[in-house]
Amino acid sequence: MKFALDHFSLAELTQLIKIAEQRLKVVSKRRPIADVRRDLTRFAASQGYAIGDLLGTAPEPARPKRRAARKLPKVAAKYRDPENRRNTWSGRGSQPRWLAAKVKRGHQAADFLIPGLAKPTAKKQAAVGKRTVYKAGAA
Repeated sequence: MKFALDHFSLAELTQLIKIAEQRLKVVSKRRPIADVRRDLTRFAASQGYAIGDLLGTAPEPARPKRRAARKLPKVAAKYRDPENRRNTWSGRGSQPRWLAAKVKRGHQAADFLIPGLAKPTAKKQAAVGKRTVYKAGAA
């Protein structure tokens, strides 16, 4: 712990030393916290109480344990990058960057299907009867 003592006057430093010595006496006379805690717990138990009852910090009721999330099985890759064969995608989750970049350049995702293993991932169909908003003047 560092203190910037350069800007203190002689009187302020002397006062700081006195206060520090007083605090040192108080702290050095105290018993270790573990001993005090043990004595308090024993005394409360001898009187028929739990320490939490006396201090108002009763333990919280046990929460029911959450079940672990079901692990999803690994899925075989459906798409592969012909330039880098390590780049694959199962068709689940968001599209990987390498495939999104190629689709942006004009390719179809179906162009990267692994032959014999995969069928294209189904696209989301537009909801039937959903309203479409057209801007006035745009044609």
